[in-house]
Amino acid sequence: MIAIFYLKLVAVPFAAGLAATGLGFLFLWPKSGREAAARFACTLLACAVAGPCLAIAAYCWWPALFDSSGQFAILAGGPAELGVLLAAAPFLVLAGLPAWWIVGALLLWFERRRSKDIAEIAHDAAEAVRHVRETL
Repeated sequence: MIAIFYLKLVAVPFAAGLAATGLGFLFLWPKSGREAAARFACTLLACAVAGPCLAIAAYCWWPALFDSSGQFAILAGGPAELGVLLAAAPFLVLAGLPAWWIVGALLLWFERRRSKDIAEIAHDAAEAVRHVRETL
């Protein structure tokens, strides 16, 4: 019984990663199989790491959603945990959607600073943060 619970905990972020990757592919099709694999890995990692944090934040803001989803699962003949996992799944997908673009932006930023040492990169990052603060 415990093994099935842990399987669900692994399957939900994986399914959310698949859904988020599919949505990302709708916007920008990968240029190669390697890019597709990298995008999937980034999205899956974001779903597994940031997704639960976003779902917990959503639970704090909207606890009735998770309570009612657990009750609905019980009415449908399933365990309450399944309803809570299903309510959390959209938040996992939302957490994974921007992963590829964030990783791509960071890689491009580092690529443009390839010949610089760590101090120069830190200085560039501080300048970028200072510029953002001034524009806000």
